Amino acid sequence: MFLFHGVGLRRGQVEVAAVVVFYMVAALVMVFVNKAVLISSPEIPLLFLFAQLVIAVILLHVSALLWSDKVKLPESLVDLEKIKKLAPVVIVNAVGLIFNTLCLRGVEAAFFQIARGLVLPMTIAVQALHSDEAPASQVLWASGIVTAGFILGIVPPSMSTPFSSAEATILPASAIPSSLSLFYGLLSALFIAIHVVLIKSSLPHANNSTLELAYWSNAGSALILAPFVFLTGEHIALNDLVHGTLNGESHWNWSVFLSGTVITGLFGFLLCVAGLLSVKVTSPVTHMFSSAAKSVLQTLFGVWLFNDVMTVYGNRAVSILTITSGTLYYTWIKASGAVKIEKVAEPRLAEARSKWDLEAGSESSEEEDERVQHRKESQ
Repeated sequence: MFLFHGVGLRRGQVEVAAVVVFYMVAALVMVFVNKAVLISSPEIPLLFLFAQLVIAVILLHVSALLWSDKVKLPESLVDLEKIKKLAPVVIVNAVGLIFNTLCLRGVEAAFFQIARGLVLPMTIAVQALHSDEAPASQVLWASGIVTAGFILGIVPPSMSTPFSSAEATILPASAIPSSLSLFYGLLSALFIAIHVVLIKSSLPHANNSTLELAYWSNAGSALILAPFVFLTGEHIALNDLVHGTLNGESHWNWSVFLSGTVITGLFGFLLCVAGLLSVKVTSPVTHMFSSAAKSVLQTLFGVWLFNDVMTVYGNRAVSILTITSGTLYYTWIKASGAVKIEKVAEPRLAEARSKWDLEAGSESSEEEDERVQHRKESQ
């Protein structure tokens, strides 16, 4: 039991809060550094993503060397049976990352989460199909509120009556997302929803280790992405950028690309671990609603760092308010135990958790059983 301003908190609650905050910080850094690089080098998005994945794999190997007693990587990379079982989650991860990057390239950073607004209902739908259990009505209401907020952000200001105004309808061309970018966002949302549910069912095939699953996801996604870098001609585009810069014919900001690649590679590694831990410790729906809260912060930082457009009286401001309201409502549902959130098959945390995963000390069997029972009731 922990005390925070006089309020008693279970260890499980502290773990969930710590993992969610860790995930949100890593995700925000990734989005904004990614956006900065894609602004400076829009011609090579897949090459940029490939470099991130390679760096993440290298960092996992370095971690295994430095903390060999805690970080366990796959003993064999040619285990065909394991590759076959993990192929779905790896393929979905790779495709989702591609559409995610293409969507971010075409929209403002503040608009990024709005463009992927259907991720919440899709996650609930995929989870319901996977578990054969219908979501609770309160969860659907909370999801509906959050989804309405995302939809408000997508609808053109001139159509979002009564919130539209002359000030809201005057937007620069760069602030208006293209239909293709929104389509990429839709596909990204779909694959994110599928990936979130697949993570828990894939953990047993990775020895119940989030880091081992992270390794397979990053290495496998890099292998899948490599041929597309050549098929799309991005290696030629990179060559043209380098030669143009050396000859003084272009003004490619290569320092932003290189530094951004290193930073996003590092935080991509952290984000992969944070995302896996977030889904493992919490439920998939809780994970997605923490993403919704992150989108609010992302919008505010986008306006501050990139001068993204957010009209005070337009639908984007109303979108943020609606998203926040839906998130707070869902948080109240979880905290009060008003409903039993639908359950997705997951390994028992006491058996599944590796030494690396949020282990702060030993627990008695009574404390562990109580915490597992509390988690089952909350789900």
